[in-house]
Amino acid sequence: MDYVIRRLTDTDAPILWEMLYYGLHRGDESPPPDIVQRPEFSRFVEGWGRVSDAGFVAHDGETNEPLGAVWFRLPSGDATPELAFVVKPGQRRRGIGAALLTQWVRANPEQSTISLRVRPNNPAVRLYERFGFKIAQQSAEAVTMQRQA
Repeated sequence: MDYVIRRLTDTDAPILWEMLYYGLHRGDESPPPDIVQRPEFSRFVEGWGRVSDAGFVAHDGETNEPLGAVWFRLPSGDATPELAFVVKPGQRRRGIGAALLTQWVRANPEQSTISLRVRPNNPAVRLYERFGFKIAQQSAEAVTMQRQA
């Protein structure tokens, strides 16, 4: 399958809501669609299009179907920006995630600290480590990884 990666625009919020939903899937278990409206999740997309919002989306080259996305928002205050990263189920392990992360890292070399939060058993942890992320905190429910540029 051929795919195309492009920068996210301020009109891509619907794609990000979809990606956010897929990022909340746990194996074959599908969460209720309104889960993305919970504050701990909606903050990744709500009001998308601010000057500091940035990222990339991968589309199927023929159908234009979104396959995955990587994005971040600069938070207010001293909080560390969190990276949101999703490849749709069924599209994983095809190089899409590595290509998205490569684009993000190349486009944001000045980003001195970024964090992401994943489940401890997420196989993508090894992918993140290849891109310089290191485990900063770990619990039974989540691993918080950070990347120092």
